[in-house]
Amino acid sequence: MNTTLYEFDAEKYEKASDHQKEWGSQLAQELHLQGDERILDLGCGDGAMSAQLARRVPNGMVVGLDASLGMIDAARKHQTDNLQFVHKDMNAIEYIDEFDVIVSNAALHWIKNHQNLLRRVCLALRKNGVVRFNFAADGNCANLIRAVRDALSSPAYCSSFVDFLWPWYMPTLQEYEELMQRSKFTEVRVWPENADRFFPDAEAMIRWIDQPSLVPFLTHLRGHDRQSFRDCVVEQMMRETRQEDGRHFETFRRINVFARKHG
Repeated sequence: MNTTLYEFDAEKYEKASDHQKEWGSQLAQELHLQGDERILDLGCGDGAMSAQLARRVPNGMVVGLDASLGMIDAARKHQTDNLQFVHKDMNAIEYIDEFDVIVSNAALHWIKNHQNLLRRVCLALRKNGVVRFNFAADGNCANLIRAVRDALSSPAYCSSFVDFLWPWYMPTLQEYEELMQRSKFTEVRVWPENADRFFPDAEAMIRWIDQPSLVPFLTHLRGHDRQSFRDCVVEQMMRETRQEDGRHFETFRRINVFARKHG
């Protein structure tokens, strides 16, 4: 199993993740909870959604899991008697019949092998447990991806990325529907969401570009090349996404998943 883990700057992420937090809050609010469920939050980031879920299950438990130690350290400020955080790669979870609900918001596009993930998630769920995911789909961040690919192919940087593995899995709706139908889940629903966003100004978009978007690419570069690669991407993004009113536009296309484990 090919797995590449990235370390993120939780402080910078917190300042650049308004849209992720909006999606997480919406996802948490729509769950039908009785208050005693055990919930696993995959890719919990800085713990904002995990904390929201913990308040809704006062007689239950929430476990937030993330592969970034910086994120987990930041998340632990939310820790309570019914909320704990675990530093672990979600590709390697080994829970058996532990959880009533497994959720993930804006994280699963960082996982390349979803067949393995879904198998492990199914094992971790109790009978009649449910999953609720939201992550990036085909067409997501079209401007950023074009700018990054342009930089990757330029003579200045291409030699640094000879063995580079593209960091994201962003499937089409049909592709993911077929994958879910081959899994052991029932009551499967997969649906699209257009969450295209206007960043209020250049600074807001740049914060998002820097953290987390460019992290996988900058780890392959050293010294001055890191800064120049970053500047190259940022300059193209500023030029191509700016609107007449000064805002900056990016496509955010999402896949939503609900499914249940029976028997």
